[in-house]
Amino acid sequence: MRRTQARPPAWPDAVEVSTASFPGTQVGTIFTPGDLYEAAELMRSAAELDQTVAFAGGGTKLGFGYPPQQVDVLVKTERLARIVDYAASDMVVEAEAGITLAALQSKLASHQQRLALDAPNPDRATLGGLVATNSFGPRRARYGSLRDLIVGVSLIRADGSRVRGGGKVVKNVAGFDLPKIAVGSLGTLGMIATVTLRLHPVPETSLGVRIAACTIGEVQTLVRDLIAQQLEPAALIAARWRGAYALVVLFEGFAAGVSEQAERFSQLATQLGLRPERIQDPKLTESIDEAARAYGNVRLRIAVPPGALEKLEHEALSVLAAALDDAKAVVYPTLGIAFFSGYADARTDWAQAVLQARAAVEALRGNLVLLDVHDATFAEKVDVYGTLPPSFPLMRRLKDRFDPAHRLNRGRFLGGL
Repeated sequence: MRRTQARPPAWPDAVEVSTASFPGTQVGTIFTPGDLYEAAELMRSAAELDQTVAFAGGGTKLGFGYPPQQVDVLVKTERLARIVDYAASDMVVEAEAGITLAALQSKLASHQQRLALDAPNPDRATLGGLVATNSFGPRRARYGSLRDLIVGVSLIRADGSRVRGGGKVVKNVAGFDLPKIAVGSLGTLGMIATVTLRLHPVPETSLGVRIAACTIGEVQTLVRDLIAQQLEPAALIAARWRGAYALVVLFEGFAAGVSEQAERFSQLATQLGLRPERIQDPKLTESIDEAARAYGNVRLRIAVPPGALEKLEHEALSVLAAALDDAKAVVYPTLGIAFFSGYADARTDWAQAVLQARAAVEALRGNLVLLDVHDATFAEKVDVYGTLPPSFPLMRRLKDRFDPAHRLNRGRFLGGL
């Protein structure tokens, strides 16, 4: 007999909740384990009772993916926020999943080092949540995504056992590149316990160049010229507002090289008849990026080949902007990634606009994902993920291998895994 009302052995910090922590899903009991041993024991007890389990860090991405079908137990990682090992000379750090990005960066800054990740909401976003959702910011253009920064990871599996992969290996899961498959897994393979990451030095200086008004065609031309000139910006984004674009390029490193690269890029812009402006603000791209992404009640992530940006604008972004109020977008031109957000209400035919935009994006061999489901009815109108990728059968086999009973974040991932 299945027992869903029973709970694991008495944990003093258990809290009964009557409101949903996930859109459209009622949560049974919330636990905040104080260490990884408690977390493993909690997972083991939940397995014995055949309870479904979900995870939460800072709560910044709980609306991503399908609403979980059932959550008997919600494990919050806020107390799992320790630095496990920090080898500054090796530029590698291992930390527990509940530490926030801002807290981690503060610890690293004392050694003039940093994690080259500038995802939104750093004061709330936790390391485990960042890995689970494969979150990133504008500096991905230079430093790559978390898959490029992660060295090792440890997971607590559905049965409470702990496995490790990658750096500082104690026990591997044979045949799997565990750090890579943990990134973007949305907590469906196991609870992320610790993460080991490679670091970068804090740059001597940074300098931004902003072009206040340009077209997406001019953005694409500048990106081609920038690549041809072998310039290496740390970040490059184009913010869209009411059909116009503002391009911001950030250079980081030693002062002489930064100044020289900024000057060469400014010359490229001037040759196109544009007006570049220099700005001394290392958080310039981060603030613009977060303003566009943490906004609205409809949030989308779109990916297309970088050479298709003009088609993306005319066939998708303009269509979405016409259907949503106060629409904003930020485009990563070198990566072909765009984040779009705006406001929809019952009078807005936003769903049809999203479906039209998705069809155009998929025709370009890209994808459009609904990022934040503020309203449970949204997912009834527009599928969160769209067309399943060819790799989906492999994803299903991984889920079956790591979580045979499908108790972890049940139904939240691609294809309802």
